[in-house]
Amino acid sequence: MKIGNREFQATESVCVMGILNVTPDSFSDGGKYADPDQALFHVEEMIKDGADIIDVGGESTKPGSDYSLDADREIERVIPVIEQIKARFDIPVSLDTYHSKTARAGIAAGVDMINDIWGLKYDPEMAGVIAGADVVCCLVHNRKEPVYQNFLKDIVLDMAASIHLAEQAGIANDRIILDPGIGFGKTYEQNLAVLNALEEFHMFGYPLLMGASRKSVIGNTLDLPVGDRVEGTIATSVIGVMKGCAFIRVHDVKENVRAVRMTEAILHAGK
Repeated sequence: MKIGNREFQATESVCVMGILNVTPDSFSDGGKYADPDQALFHVEEMIKDGADIIDVGGESTKPGSDYSLDADREIERVIPVIEQIKARFDIPVSLDTYHSKTARAGIAAGVDMINDIWGLKYDPEMAGVIAGADVVCCLVHNRKEPVYQNFLKDIVLDMAASIHLAEQAGIANDRIILDPGIGFGKTYEQNLAVLNALEEFHMFGYPLLMGASRKSVIGNTLDLPVGDRVEGTIATSVIGVMKGCAFIRVHDVKENVRAVRMTEAILHAGK
């Protein structure tokens, strides 16, 4: 899969996506990188630590968020940073948004990928914007409430619906990544179940992205605050690699890159 000017071969090496939140109320690092200079310094750090892609987000999507941030305010936060990243660094950039207006602005600023936490279902224009620009999209599974009849089967059906929206809009198959949505529309137990069943989502034939970094499923399991969830995140990253995920999205790039590369070395030994 080509993202920006880079080719990613999931069968050879897992891609590590570094998270850059430029929002004052992110669950894990709210306000820490809202200043453009701090944001760019952090991007430089993540690249040195081995990040393959930078994922920029301008709105908190933590549990309980009311998704009330309008696109114009989101654009004000993310576009200046995206423009600076593209000007200063040679690395693909993903934009974490579910607003088509923000996606358009991001694409104009040079983003190579749209990471939509609602899997094209929130904004009816999003799929067309992505198709028209021929950028990669990550379709994340989500629900407003964690109510299911048959949990894993329902997730599969939900993801199939997102894929159908992409296909209807003309998004090419090699432009689609799937994310089963750890932390989105799921209870603690359901999040653990998804992590344990990641391999089930290979049925669609698309690369998988797994993003559990610092999330509540780790905090609840280990009874730890956000700042102490590095080891728990590493465990989920290792699981993701072992279950065939092509992309791992994390805050702590250095530690997770090391764990991912070690896991790959073991899995590839003797082959």
